[in-house]
Amino acid sequence: MVTAADWVAGARPRTLPAAISPVLAGTAVALFDDGAVWWKALLALVVSLSLQVGVNYANDYSDGIRGTDADRVGPMRLVGSGRATPGAVKRAAFAAFGVAALAGLVLAATTAWWLVAVGAVCVVAAWFYTGGSRPYGYLGLGEVMVFCFFGLVAVTGTAYVQTETWQLSALYAAVGIGALACAILVANNLRDIPTDTAAGKMTLAVRLGDDRTRGFFVLLLGLAAVALVGVALTTSWWALLALGYAAPGARAARVVLSRAVGPALIPVLQLTGVSELLYGLGLLVGLAIAA
Repeated sequence: MVTAADWVAGARPRTLPAAISPVLAGTAVALFDDGAVWWKALLALVVSLSLQVGVNYANDYSDGIRGTDADRVGPMRLVGSGRATPGAVKRAAFAAFGVAALAGLVLAATTAWWLVAVGAVCVVAAWFYTGGSRPYGYLGLGEVMVFCFFGLVAVTGTAYVQTETWQLSALYAAVGIGALACAILVANNLRDIPTDTAAGKMTLAVRLGDDRTRGFFVLLLGLAAVALVGVALTTSWWALLALGYAAPGARAARVVLSRAVGPALIPVLQLTGVSELLYGLGLLVGLAIAA
């Protein structure tokens, strides 16, 4: 029988920094602008975490019923391993989306109703990453959507619901966070190139090939640094505390450039997640000091 530990593993905890970090970064910008509203930041965190868990369960369900996860190198998948039924995992995905929708409705009601449309698009994008007859994750568009939704939308949205203004600094922070969120997915897809190729899952990593995917991973880490300079120029040099992300990021890049394959790439996911978390936390602490 499926256990609580199995459900936790199925939620893919190593990917959760991609949901926490955008809220930290967006709140950092709001704090510097003297517009931080902590209860709205907490609701934004609920939305972001619920969407991340929802998309992870939805991916588990959709890949599981397609047979993509039948021969995995990475961590256990609920449907692919047979631990849980497809129906149960699908219900878990929609339960998570429901929590995100409820928290999002409160934010929309207290900020602007057009945010409901943004939230609806986020849920649809989360489902059709691997769901539906033509999932965009199978077409090499996963990184683009992660950059948009867990970077641009999540960071600027978190800042907006608190300040109700648009800040250039939030856009720079969103680019940096989005680049690191993409790097997590790139590392995951780099590890899965052989099995995804066999299953016909044409991720960006499959399309680019092994060598260029490794180079793309390092490029994304560098893009985060460039974006951080933009944040510092539009706020305070204290924002550069976020450069702490480079320590685990460099370790991850070293593993990737060592041409590690299969299970040897699994630690890269955790290192990149920690890197993104330090980026968001560094911005929050730095801009709190500057404020």
